[in-house]
Parts: sequence; structure tokens; C-alpha cells
Amino acid sequence: QVGQAAYSASKGGIVAMTLPVARDLAPLGIRVVTIAPGLFSTPLLAGLPEKVRNFLGQQVPFPSRLGDPAEYAHLVQALAENPMINGEVVRLDGALRMQP
Repeated sequence: QVGQAAYSASKGGIVAMTLPVARDLAPLGIRVVTIAPGLFSTPLLAGLPEKVRNFLGQQVPFPSRLGDPAEYAHLVQALAENPMINGEVVRLDGALRMQP
């Protein structure tokens, strides 16, 4: 998004570190997985007017709504239970890509 260069750089840094850190920590039996969430129904978003929350949810291609925290937790559980997932970035955003 316009005006988000620093934010984007910080997120890009986390994505870029995921695989090298996973490889560095592999001898210790530590896995590294990054979750890149989209728009979720959080206390921050709950403070916005309902009209704004609905608009944001409609920007998500499918399902066209804000994510539920239980869905995030479900992904965390699935990642933790599968020992072969390591060094990966998993997007959890309903195919959302924010417009400029």
C-alpha cells in the first residue's frame, strides 16, 4: 500500500529470514514457520465502526469476511502437528492482496 514502505520492509525481513533460521536451528530440532495473516477480527478491528469492518471483510476474495481467531489457532495446531512443515511461510488471508 502507498506509504507502507517501512511496514513492508519489516514484513519482508521476517519472510526472508524464515528459511535460513529454520536451517540454522534444525540441528537443535527447532522448526520455524511463519504465518502471514490477512485481516482478522481482532480487538483492534473490533474498535472500528461496523460499516468499516464490513467493507474490509468484503475486500477478501474468499471467504469475503474477516478471519476468525479460531481459524488462526486451527492453522497453528495443524502446523505444530505436522513435523515436515519447516522453513515455510503460510499465508492465511483468503487470497487478499491490499490495493495501493
